[in-house]
Amino acid sequence: MNDIRDLRLVVLDMAGTTVADGGLVERAFAVAAGELGVEPGSADHAAKLDHVRATMGESKISVFRHLFGEESLAERANTAFEKAYGELVDDGHIAPVAGAREAIEELQGGGRTVVLTTGFARVTQDAILDALGWRDLVPLTLCPADAGGRGRPYPDMVLEAFLRTRAAEAVRQIAVVGDTSYDMLSGVRAGAGLVAGVLTGAHGDEALRAAGAGHILGSVAELPALIGGFATGAGR
Repeated sequence: MNDIRDLRLVVLDMAGTTVADGGLVERAFAVAAGELGVEPGSADHAAKLDHVRATMGESKISVFRHLFGEESLAERANTAFEKAYGELVDDGHIAPVAGAREAIEELQGGGRTVVLTTGFARVTQDAILDALGWRDLVPLTLCPADAGGRGRPYPDMVLEAFLRTRAAEAVRQIAVVGDTSYDMLSGVRAGAGLVAGVLTGAHGDEALRAAGAGHILGSVAELPALIGGFATGAGR
């Protein structure tokens, strides 16, 4: 069994895990769906919204490719979504999850490297970071485009963090934490030594565990205590 005190790289999701967005994904989806003529209140709208909810954490362009098929339509929907989400962010509709910044700072203070990841496009990720004043909080932030275009549930962003930071010697020294089943799958597929779900976002305990979560936390604020608060390599 891996010693979780030896974790050196912590890969954290943003919306729903470290960032509370109050359902902005669904609000932005409504704008994108309207852009493509999906009638609010229709069965088609409900089915598409169900898919958006089920695939929280996935790269948004991938979601829209599934929903609308043609690449041109998917790109139109994604552009409308990112614009609407960015405007909601600029209007002050997001905030840090309580204790998230402190948890990140505690992890880094203990000698670990923290990377923030998202399924949003880079422009939206940067808007969130700017709104929260988090530009300099961590040494690296990643979106799907930074990892060759494949977002969750693929392991690419986790492995990109591993390769870019060189913070860990092996993938078992990575912790992956998120609020969706896709976060859990990406951690499992990357071979992370710790895969933990949080209950501050899209999916509940059952879905997170079914996707591979080894631990369930009330929020990311509990993560330093789970890892142990030790300096890197302590207790080995």
